[in-house]
Amino acid sequence: MAFRGLHDADPLDPSVLLLQDRHRSYFVDTEQLQDVLRPRQQMRAFLSMWRMDPRFRPYVIRAGFYGIYRLGHIIIDWPLITCLVEKWRPETHTFHVPLGEMTITLQDVAIILGLRIDGPAVTGTCMVDVVELCGELLGVTPPADALRGLTISIKWLCQQLSTPGPDDDEVDLDRSARGFILALMGSFLFSDKKGVHVHLCFLPLLRDLTQTSTYS
Repeated sequence: MAFRGLHDADPLDPSVLLLQDRHRSYFVDTEQLQDVLRPRQQMRAFLSMWRMDPRFRPYVIRAGFYGIYRLGHIIIDWPLITCLVEKWRPETHTFHVPLGEMTITLQDVAIILGLRIDGPAVTGTCMVDVVELCGELLGVTPPADALRGLTISIKWLCQQLSTPGPDDDEVDLDRSARGFILALMGSFLFSDKKGVHVHLCFLPLLRDLTQTSTYS
């Protein structure tokens, strides 16, 4: 795609940008919008609520999620994020910058998060019996107030599974690790606006943590 010049990242052919009249950059260019974005972050709340017990750390490593945990809470440059949002074009799924177009690749995801990108695809159904599933894989049965549809409270998971007992065996530690990883997914990878619930469709994928690490 041809651009106007070094200091103007707009393409020569404006017909490509079909969503320009609704894009954030349009409102910035016309001086209708100048505020800096403040995206929600849930990771700090999760880390303050749930400290990883050393006994189930090997299970998290085995499942391939330790790299995400080690990232911790990221201090974000909000003006930079705002600038990137203004450069992102949903029509082409690329950033339009003065030097051309660029985008995020799966290799970037693999390097930053430590997740695999070349394993079996994740497929399955979201129609599960949540009470039975939690009893089998987490060893606890959630009350009605801990559930919202097919999602479960991250705070409740923490209260139940964050501190393994002194006599817990390998099965119990496996369950604690599943709960930790599930909460980590809901706080970082698949966080909603509030970051207080996580979907239970991910839990069956944690049945065998060794197998979990092979998924793409």
